[in-house]
This record gives sequence, C-alpha cells and structure tokens, in this order.
Amino acid sequence: MDKIIIRDLVARGIIGINDWEREKVQDIVINIIAYADTRKAWRSDLLEDCVDYRALAKKARAHAEAAGRRTVEALANDIAELCLQDDAVQKVTVRVEKPGAVRFSASVGVEVERTRDGEAS
Repeated sequence: MDKIIIRDLVARGIIGINDWEREKVQDIVINIIAYADTRKAWRSDLLEDCVDYRALAKKARAHAEAAGRRTVEALANDIAELCLQDDAVQKVTVRVEKPGAVRFSASVGVEVERTRDGEAS
C-alpha cells in the first residue's frame, strides 16, 4: 500500500487534563500517514484521483484546535476517523504529540493505527 505523509503539522489548541492546561492554547504536533493505492492518480495525473493531503491536514488541524480534548489518545483517534472518511484511505497512522509536556523530553504523545474496517492494526 502506498503512503501519503503529513509530517509535523502544528495546531494550537486546548489539550490536557490539568486545569492550567485547559486555560491556554498549546502546541499540538500531528503526524499522519494515510495508506492508499495511488496507481489511479499515477495513470491520470489528476488531483481528483489523489488523496487530498491539503484537505486532510486542514481537517486535522481545525479539529485539534477546536476539540478541546483532554487526552492525546482521544485526539489521535478523532483524527484517524477524520482521515478514514476519505474513501481512498484504507489505513491511517496518526501520531499526536505535546511538545514540552514532560520535563527533559522533546515531546510526549500517542500513535494509533486504524483501518477502514474500524479495527486497530
């Protein structure tokens, strides 16, 4: 299966369980790998035959900024579901990270894999 990659997409939103985390927006870093068959796009070279990575990124960022989720687990699963709404996407890997959330680390986060049939892979 081919991969469409969105790397280090930054959103600014509310995420966290502590009161102080819910008062101020913070950076949320999102990575998406959408698995799809790109042969139709290869043959036609037309945008309508491609997975629209700009639209995926825009939806993921908008959701992360508006959702106000408490956990990165919930946000990662939300974004996976958004990606799978595109009929061409058969599987998706989503990583959501909170930079600076743990002292002495660059970031902490969660990575989930989901398939079109709703199963974790």
